[in-house]
Amino acid sequence: MELHIRLTGRGDLTTQIYRQLREAVLDARLRPGERLPPTRELAERLGVARNTVATAYDRLTSEGFLVGRVGSGTYVGDRRLIGEARPRTAPVGRGVRPRPVWDSVPEVPRAGTLRYDFRVGAPDPALFPLEVWRRLVTRQLRAATVRCPANTEPAGHPGLRAALARHLGVSRSVRAGTGDVLVTQGAQQALDLVGRVLIEPGDRVAVEEPGYPPARRLFQTHGARVSGVPVDAEGLVVAALPADSRLIYVTPSHQFPLGVPMSLARRTALLDWAERHGAVVVEDDYDSEYRFAGRPLEPLQSLDRRGRVIYVGSFSKTLLPMLRVGFLVSPASLRPALRTARQLSDWHGDLTTQGALAEFIDEGLLARHIRRTSREYAARHRRILAALATHLGERLHPVPSAAGLHLAARLAPGSTDDLCAVAARARETGVAVESLASYCGERPGQAGLVIGYGGIALADIDEGIHRLAAAFGPEP
Repeated sequence: MELHIRLTGRGDLTTQIYRQLREAVLDARLRPGERLPPTRELAERLGVARNTVATAYDRLTSEGFLVGRVGSGTYVGDRRLIGEARPRTAPVGRGVRPRPVWDSVPEVPRAGTLRYDFRVGAPDPALFPLEVWRRLVTRQLRAATVRCPANTEPAGHPGLRAALARHLGVSRSVRAGTGDVLVTQGAQQALDLVGRVLIEPGDRVAVEEPGYPPARRLFQTHGARVSGVPVDAEGLVVAALPADSRLIYVTPSHQFPLGVPMSLARRTALLDWAERHGAVVVEDDYDSEYRFAGRPLEPLQSLDRRGRVIYVGSFSKTLLPMLRVGFLVSPASLRPALRTARQLSDWHGDLTTQGALAEFIDEGLLARHIRRTSREYAARHRRILAALATHLGERLHPVPSAAGLHLAARLAPGSTDDLCAVAARARETGVAVESLASYCGERPGQAGLVIGYGGIALADIDEGIHRLAAAFGPEP
């Protein structure tokens, strides 16, 4: 064990050692049962007489902080005798403040666990092929070599980049080769890199309204002026884009959170608008693998012929958020800056995870996993629609959607229900659900609920919706 003990002056060195060891035990830096260095060894490190350390140990032992074991050494004593650990905190730093923009960015709340969990954002962990994944990770670890960060490719594991290029080309019609793909720590880091490379303080960034709050907040922290642009049945209303928009963030395959796909006419109009105004379009294709009906439309990236689209995605919905693997495909003109920004932010990602994912894709396991989970999520989607029609048909109207892991339902016209209050009452009965207003940057927010089905078992959906309906109270 390396103990940091600072001795000053030539005063009572025994007391200095005693006090610092005592503080380390009290604030749990030294935990019960942990072995301390022998007195001779610690004395040599500190450059003091052995008796100086031995006297400090004896005093701590007599007070119950340490316990000596003959022939074994000196250990930290039982916590029941010492008392509860005192929290050790960093200096308050009242005179040090973050930039003002951070005062308006809320902390991400902890999720917690509820049985009837209709929250949005995560797939069902029970569907993740853990044993297969463990085998692939073990294989990567056995073959791993120690590398210097400076010699590691910042764009990510070459095998994963090649696998992604093939997978995206086959499953999403994205035009990309290995060199076009940059691996990131989730889609959020991809957006952060885009912000670092493209956004100057004061630039206008257009986002969907309602839309994805973390993207809006991230662009704000880069100093952007973020404007919400309305969404209708065809997706983003291109005609409503602010003329000075430098960057436009959209989710065209499955608009988040309403679920509507952007029509081909709107996609073409958006690309034309971006070319005329010199803007960049960030296409976040976060869960288009899960499509239950209808034909998928071409992504903006494959329609783009002028190098205006950055395509972003992740495996948080298809596999697990905890893997923290995302990617982006950018125009060639942005690639060097994005790679440099990636290297400056964290050098590279977890190569073990990236290598395992490359094998997962190349062996056809990802495609098999998506086929299997798609059937399960499609069944949950149908069950929720049926339960909403049965229990809340007069109060909530689902927005047509045929993909993803969630759906939105708008409050019926004329209804006066406070959906934030409904969500709070539902939580008291074990039901977690989010209001549509929480996805709106403009106020007042839109009235409705966003209902996820990645975190709830099929067998629990009917009871969960029944409890949600009870939280509304009797119909007026």
